[in-house]
Amino acid sequence: MSKVINFIIIGLLAIGCSKNSDPQEIPMDEQVVDGTPCINGKAGIYPCSGYDLLGKISLNTLQASSASDIWGWADSENNKEYAIIGLDNGTAFVDITDEDNLRYLGKLPTATVNSTWRDIKVYKNHAYIVSEAEGHGMQVFDLTRLRNVVTSPETFTADARYTGFGNCHNIVINEDSGFAYAVGTARDDIYNGGIHFINIQDPKNPLASGGYGASGYTHDGQVLTYSGPDSNFSGKEVFVGANEDHVVLVDVSNKAIPEEISTMTYSNFAYTHQGWFTQDQKYFILGDELDEVNFGFSSRTLVFDFTDLTAPLLHDVYLGKTSAIDHNGYVRGDEFFLANYTAGVRVLDISGITDKSISEVGFFDTYPSDNKTDFNGVWSVFPFFTSNKIVVSDINSGLFVIKKSN
Repeated sequence: MSKVINFIIIGLLAIGCSKNSDPQEIPMDEQVVDGTPCINGKAGIYPCSGYDLLGKISLNTLQASSASDIWGWADSENNKEYAIIGLDNGTAFVDITDEDNLRYLGKLPTATVNSTWRDIKVYKNHAYIVSEAEGHGMQVFDLTRLRNVVTSPETFTADARYTGFGNCHNIVINEDSGFAYAVGTARDDIYNGGIHFINIQDPKNPLASGGYGASGYTHDGQVLTYSGPDSNFSGKEVFVGANEDHVVLVDVSNKAIPEEISTMTYSNFAYTHQGWFTQDQKYFILGDELDEVNFGFSSRTLVFDFTDLTAPLLHDVYLGKTSAIDHNGYVRGDEFFLANYTAGVRVLDISGITDKSISEVGFFDTYPSDNKTDFNGVWSVFPFFTSNKIVVSDINSGLFVIKKSN
């Protein structure tokens, strides 16, 4: 019984595990902060190494109490770049094209009530937004509307809303197939809080397309059309789920009959949170959100060898330079961008991952107060703009735009 109670407590702590009952913004200007280079380890008040501050928009400007997830959109028609940041009371859209003049365009209010947790992904010029807010469902917003904003900030309305589920922790999208995968829904729903499949090939008309719940609650995930070293799954649509106490791999190519490929666990698990494939799809880099809390690790990142998808193996463990908790992490090329809560964004060189050689090559700390093991600071990071701008969401302070120093 004590094990069950302990697991429930861990689950409540970690449904997003960024809960901060009274987030306090780091004192700074109320409006956009002009670009500040990283000189002698500081960009203004922010500790840094190798990354400059291009700009910041505060929570006060965004008229919110806390920030959560962040994603990005690049408009191929006008070559503009936009940050999309989740807030407790909605989703904000910011034009970051002119790094000297970040422009807050407006907000799409929450569909129901406020929530600490809000997550966004993009497909075919549309943003798909979910939240832990009760009855929220999935909002669909046509991002091309941002081209026509004259007077800002605007208050937007959704172009569509999917209500095949209520609360939802996260959403992932395979842009190749045009399917969205909603995870972290109600644990007693038809898929046990597992994965809801949604056809979004017609972006404003999402359609329920089945789901998978055999492995229980799925907190986060990544889905892709597989092109890695395991030839048995070439061309298959593979979903990797972080399921609290294990990782599950599922072939979701046939939505009517999803098939489990394998499951895996590891020692000293506390809350299996989120992970991302390397570029060659050979390795999967995983974060456990509560291992620093429960076991006293420095920021711990686990690397799994996915050469054989039916038999994943723990390949390496990287320990960071602080005791801060790791949150979301994303791979771009030979670098891993880790949202490391109170320690900010940490950039790891993974070019030597095969030889178990991982090293920190830069960072930008949006939370200068401390590097304690708690849930303040950076929630997430989006490093995929072709301009190499990086957008960062800080729970306590808002939106940051950074870039590698010249």
